[in-house]
Amino acid sequence: MRPPLRAVAMLAATAALVTACSSGDDWSQPHPTPSAVGALGPGFVDPSTTPAPEATITPKPGSWAGVHPPKDYRVVLLTVGDDNPTKALVTAVKDWADDEHVDLRTIVVGNPQDALASISKAREMGPDLIVSAGNDLIDPLALVTPNHLDEQFLVVGAELAEPTHNVTSVDWEGASFRGEGLGMSSTYDPNSFTAERCGAAIRAGVAAVLNNLTGIVVWL
Repeated sequence: MRPPLRAVAMLAATAALVTACSSGDDWSQPHPTPSAVGALGPGFVDPSTTPAPEATITPKPGSWAGVHPPKDYRVVLLTVGDDNPTKALVTAVKDWADDEHVDLRTIVVGNPQDALASISKAREMGPDLIVSAGNDLIDPLALVTPNHLDEQFLVVGAELAEPTHNVTSVDWEGASFRGEGLGMSSTYDPNSFTAERCGAAIRAGVAAVLNNLTGIVVWL
């Protein structure tokens, strides 16, 4: 006797979830606090001062290249949207994870209305870092992140208007979306989301987080 179609669909969804989460080590086990491998190069930040909360820094190009994540760095990529800028960001994050042997797990938000639940799901997985790609995640992140200051978030290609110390953003002229209440930047340019710039965004952002330069905007 064939099982009901609904039951088949539920089993398939469960299988997909298990497959998506089966790579790398068991995240439920104890995990050392991650620290940077390597050091920031000259010009990433003024060594004589610590950036103020919500400050914007403009690092020298390539000054982040010597910084790498530790082995088994646990990252959840949270993404929404199928526009070209978001696709470029997602590709850059996945390429970086492959290059750096990061334990990356991805949550694709099919409907922006599900963003809050998806952020909660990402947190419950116990990552070292949650990376956000897609403008429709900005407003939900603004609601969630102040209530979970122990979790580090990295937003690439956009920023929160008033980030708490656990939210770091990487932006550039042509990106810089800051939420629906502020509208789209007049300089927004989807063509600015090149493979090179998106690759630099994830690497520079992670370098900042691993060096405890958080709650700021890294401007490329």
